[in-house]
Parts: sequence; structure tokens; C-alpha cells
Amino acid sequence: MKKLGLLPSRQRRRSKKKMKTNKQPITITADNNNDAELDEDGYADMKNPHKRSRLKQALKAPFQLAKRVAGSNNKKLVQPGTLILVRHGESAWNKNKTFTGWADPDLTEMGRREMEHAARLLMAGGYKIDVAFTSRLKRAIRSIWILLQELDEVYLPVFKSWRLNERMYGALTGLSKTETAEQLGQELVQEWRGSLKSRPPALTERDAYWPGRERRYADLTLDQIPLTESLLDCMERTTPLWEKKIQNELSQGNNVLVVAHANTLRGLVKTIDNIGDAEIQDVAIPTGIPIIYKFDHDLKAIPPDNDNQSGDSVGQVHMNGLFLEKPGILKEALKREAEWAQSVPGYDDTMSRHMRPMTSMERSLYKLNATRELGEWASEFIDYETLEEEDDGNDGNGNFVFSKEKKKIEEEQEKVHLKIDGDAAAAAAVLAENSADSNNPLVQAATATAQEIVAPIYNNRPCVTSVPSGAVLGNSDAMSTPIRRDSVIVIIRHGKTQHNKLGLFTGWEDAPLADEGIAEAKEAGRLLKLHGFEFDVVYTSWLSRALETAWYVMDEMDALWLPIIKTWRLNERMYGELTGLSKQMVKQRHGEQQFKAWRRGYDVRPPPVSSFSPAYPGNDERYQKYLKDTRYSFGETLIRSIERRQLVMQRKLPKTESLKDCMERTIPYFKQRIAVDAVDQGKRVLISSSENAIRGLLMHLCEIPESEITGLEIPNGLPLIYDVKSKCVKLLDDGTGRDPLEVYNFGEGAKYLFTPCQNEDGTPDDECAIDFAAGKVSISLADQEALDKIKRGSP
Repeated sequence: MKKLGLLPSRQRRRSKKKMKTNKQPITITADNNNDAELDEDGYADMKNPHKRSRLKQALKAPFQLAKRVAGSNNKKLVQPGTLILVRHGESAWNKNKTFTGWADPDLTEMGRREMEHAARLLMAGGYKIDVAFTSRLKRAIRSIWILLQELDEVYLPVFKSWRLNERMYGALTGLSKTETAEQLGQELVQEWRGSLKSRPPALTERDAYWPGRERRYADLTLDQIPLTESLLDCMERTTPLWEKKIQNELSQGNNVLVVAHANTLRGLVKTIDNIGDAEIQDVAIPTGIPIIYKFDHDLKAIPPDNDNQSGDSVGQVHMNGLFLEKPGILKEALKREAEWAQSVPGYDDTMSRHMRPMTSMERSLYKLNATRELGEWASEFIDYETLEEEDDGNDGNGNFVFSKEKKKIEEEQEKVHLKIDGDAAAAAAVLAENSADSNNPLVQAATATAQEIVAPIYNNRPCVTSVPSGAVLGNSDAMSTPIRRDSVIVIIRHGKTQHNKLGLFTGWEDAPLADEGIAEAKEAGRLLKLHGFEFDVVYTSWLSRALETAWYVMDEMDALWLPIIKTWRLNERMYGELTGLSKQMVKQRHGEQQFKAWRRGYDVRPPPVSSFSPAYPGNDERYQKYLKDTRYSFGETLIRSIERRQLVMQRKLPKTESLKDCMERTIPYFKQRIAVDAVDQGKRVLISSSENAIRGLLMHLCEIPESEITGLEIPNGLPLIYDVKSKCVKLLDDGTGRDPLEVYNFGEGAKYLFTPCQNEDGTPDDECAIDFAAGKVSISLADQEALDKIKRGSP
């Protein structure tokens, strides 16, 4: 926190000078309907997800006109949506009473609990959310993530706008509110804080808290980044977002969630309720309590009907918004909880516990695995020869052995040559366990098998980039990690889910990350940051496991403000009736051959689900509401319309998919959207998705044959770096000295994945510094100097 000193009094000189950036700067005013402003954080892309050719636009023009005419006639019939305003949870600077503004402190534990509680208030009140807006500041972004996680709706479209940033407090940023009031006077400080038009002293561009140096504002001009603001300035900054986006969503009947800051929300409230300049000083927005606004057909706020509200709901003078809870109740409850935790031995902090949800099948298999692990441990203490027999009413004399032992006995008795399914590692394991018993038929057969089997040989070793010397030394000066500026595509398969761990077909089922998967995603973020990676945009699917992975990666990289483009086209393959079943179960029911055909066949589809199956995406609200880039299905429309006795338009969604089907939606999306909108623009791209969607991306990027793609395995949580210039896949050294081909299983398709990395002139890529096959590591002079420095013990 900076110390109180002489506050600069110069107001900012408004400059039309643009910030140095590779992106095209935008100039926006409240009256300028700028396309770039409308598309901030991908908003326009969500409203129009597929770009049509001019011919298609011309053919659709008459239908669009008729639709608009019909819509204007029915506009009064559409009930406007509900607006939900929530101030972010308590931040570290809220707690110690520091002027925050555009500074970026994180939430406290109390702030996290406040947002979980806010979500539960909304859930209890039956409120639904269709679209959400927040600022580019961490405390607001984390707040909305926690809220949507608690509601199990992280797939919802969330748009991050600088226009919702907190009021810029100028030179007060980072100062203690208490100390400032003591030194400059309570009246002056309150004037800066509470009045409509009073501005605090301005920052200078040399100040540590000037936002113009931050990458998150690289798309803004200097004229757009404030040096100080009054509440009126803040309100005027927020107004375009209210008029062009929030009002538009409400008028279409969509429920809008806005998670922002005290003064931006005060500005919105002043606009909505037409509060006077003097009266706005009486309005306060507490942290973590949802405020509900209802509107008439002219989007005028409706006073709350107190007769139909719960006893916990409260209002505030000058406002038509309804607070779902009286301020202070949660904090008092948590205070009491803390007292109980200290005074009651063994007290469990119930409200803070976070259990990962499980399906009934997951729970059963999880318990089965736990019982088996316990049984394996217990078997070490059992002497079966002295174990007393138990009479359970069975008259037979059974001689029970484990299936593996039974097979072993049969093989020894029949002197059958051991076949280990072409697995040299399995044969080697048998030899290692029984090396002393050379007369054992099992050992003899394993020896013969091992001699016949040739272990897989990788003709092309992966390019492994060494850890930068600056990162090794932890030096933030000359030897600090250089930031990668060139266009790059980083692809990461989501971390492990409980489904993955239990061997269940997941597909479009929305399984969240297991604790192990969260750790994998965080480690991926740390590794990328260690190697100097930055991103400009993130693409992910509509499935929680991919969204969560992207979130944890961005969190570790301190880049939660990045725009996230969510698309169903990056979803996992749709497994039809296999969804949710264990792989062992499918083998048992349908046989090994059919199982392999469904799982590994390139163009073989599993049995489809029915239109009314819970596994059918058409019954999932996220696809009903937000999927707009597929044609309508006549059959599904007919079925839904008959069921509901009214016309219900239903889009075509997969009931099952082969690997080929999955790639036919993934590859075109990459070529037409990710490549055009991001890669070709020189942006650095992170893609978080599922295994089969990633197979499609790699088949396109690495030109892997269709016949070989099913042999490619994608490890969970491992960043795959596709170098756009070298057109090859690279891996990142994690500093352990382990060969990635021994740690991770890439399958037989690895020979196509890891092609030699070369510069444009044909010379070897310098980044490929580590050759595990040769047992040698080639490092740069700077890296060698860093290592020598470590050996000498120099600071």
C-alpha cells in the first residue's frame, strides 16, 4: 500500500495519442455505435455465431424482414427479463479500507463465502440467469465464477467489459481511507467519495497504479483510460453498456446478471431509478447481496410487491430494486461460526466444505474401488492356510482362486505359450516378478514372448523446450523469463474427471473436474507461466471440465480477464447410449470386438439415444437456449410441438457420433473461426477441450492420416504447444528431467504428432534444446551461465 503524500492536483490532459499495440485501437463515445465496442469480449459473436455468405444473406433477407415486422408487433407481448445486480465479494483492500479503483486485489475468504451465499439466495428465490456481464477486474471476475459454479451454470455466456470497472480514484488509489481522512479532513474525503461530480486528484502516467501499462487494456486508447473520475464520469462510462447491451437483453426477455463494483452499480441504479444528483449520495451497494429489478414493457423499473416477498428481503430509499437479504446477516453468521469452531472440539466448518458432485454410478464405482483398495491392504495380513472355514450353508466344496491365479494354473498345466497381447512391458513385468524361477512355464513363455515383441520406437522425438534460465533463478531483472510474442496455439485436454478415473464414457455428460484434475490444470498454468507464455484469447467447449481447466490455467497465469469464447463445436464426441456407462460394462454386454469398434473405429457410431433421453443434448437447457449455428430439425420440432401442443422449433443435435462426425464439426470451426479470427491476426490462442475434439484439431494441424488418428492418445492436463511458424508440436520441460515419452502415453500416433521442428530456412529450431533419447541436453549460453551461477551459490 502506498503511503499518503502530496496528492497531485493536475487534471488529465486528454490526448488522442493511441497506445502502442498490435491490435486496431477503437474510439467509442456514448453516441457511437462502434462494431468493435459491440463485439467487446465476443458479445457480437454470440449474437451472430455463424457468418453467412452474401448470397445466403440475400436469400434470408425477406424472412428476416418478416421476422422483424412480426417481432415489432409482438414486442409488447414479450415480458422483459429480470436484472440481477451483485457487487463483488469482499476484497483484500475492502477489508483493510483502502481506495481500490482500477487496482486489482483478489477476494478474501469472506468474499468467496459471500458469493457462494449470493448464489444460494438466487437459487432459493428461483431466479434464472441467461447472460452475465462483469468488469475486467479480478475481484469481479472471480465473484461471478464462484456464483455460477455454485449454480452449476459455468457454461453461461459471461462478457467482461472495461465499462464496468470500478470508479477510478486517481491519486487516492492504494491509500488508506482512514489515514487519508485523518490527514486531509473527513469532509473533503467524503466529498470525493460521495458526491456526484467531485473528482479526486488525478494519477499521472508515471504512477504505479496507472492502468495504461496493463495488457488487459491494450484495446483502449489513452483517451479512454481515466486518470480520475467522479461518480458522474463513472456513470457516463457505464451508460453505453446499459443502453446497447443490457437493455437489449432485457427487452428480449432474457434475465441479466451484472457482477460489478460499488460505483458502477450506483451509476446503473441512478440511471434505472432516475435518482437525483443529491439523493444518489444516500445509496449504498453492500458486497455479495443480489439486488433484483423487474421492468414493465417500456423498461421502467417496477416497485417490488412487498406482499409477495420473503421476510428476509429488504429495500432501500430511492431504489426500486429489492435486496434479497439484509446487509450484515451473513457476516454475523460467519462470525458466530468462527466462535463455535474455536470453542467446540472437532467442529467442522460445514458451510465452507466443497464436495465435488457425483452421479449415482460414480458414487457406486468410487465406493467399489475404495473397498477393493481396502481389501488389497487387508489381504496382506491374512494367512489363508490357517483361516478358519465359515459355514455359510453351501454344501459344495469349492476351491476358489483369483482369476489371474486360475489362468496361471491352467497355463502351467496345459504348457501353453504365453501371449501377452503384444505388450513388451507386460512381458517384462512378468519376468521381473519371477526372475528367480527359470523353470516356471510362465517365465519361460514370457521370455519367448519378450524376445518376439519389439517395443514401440518413436522415429521422431518430441521437441522439448527447456525452462528459461531467468525462471530457474527467480530473477526479475535482466535474466527474467522473456514473454513469447509470436502467434502460438496451445492445446490442452481437460484435467481428469471422476468419469475418467472410473473408466466411464463421458461424451456430452457434464462431469466436473476431480480434485486431481484441478491440480493438473493448475500445474499446466504454472508451467506455461514459467515458460513465458501469454494469451490473447481462449477457446473452450460448453462442458464444465474444459471450462474449469481453462479457468484454472488462466488463474495461475493471472489472466482471468482474457476473453473466453465458448462453443459446442469443441465438445467431446457424443457417445450415444454409451454415455455414463463404464467401459467394462460395455465390454461385458456387447463383447470386446464391438467395444473396440465403437471406441476406436473412425466412422463407427455407437447406438443413438432417444429424443427423450436425459443424455440427449436437446433436453439440456444450454443447447436449447444458446445453440444457434445448426439447422432446425423437422422431426425434433414435430415431436416437441406435439408434446407441448404448440410450435416449438428444435435445432438438430447429435444423438450419437463417430470420431469422424466429431471432427467434421471441430475442424471447420478451427479453420473458419479460430484460424481466421485469432491465428491469422497474430494472436496467441489457448484451446481447452476434450480428447476427441483435440484429435480433430491435431489431425488437421499435423496432417495425421484418418487411419492413424484413433491411435493417438491425449494426456490429461498437458499443454501441447503448436508452433505456427515451425508447424510442429512442442512440449515444455517441467524441470524434473523426465522423458515425456516415458511419463505420458501418446499412443502409436505419436510418430505423426512429433515431427522435426525446423525454422523457415530449414535449420533446426533452437527451442528444441533437450534430447532425452541421446541423454544430452543442449542449452544456450545464457542458460549455462545461469546454471554456473547456481553451482557457485551466487545470490
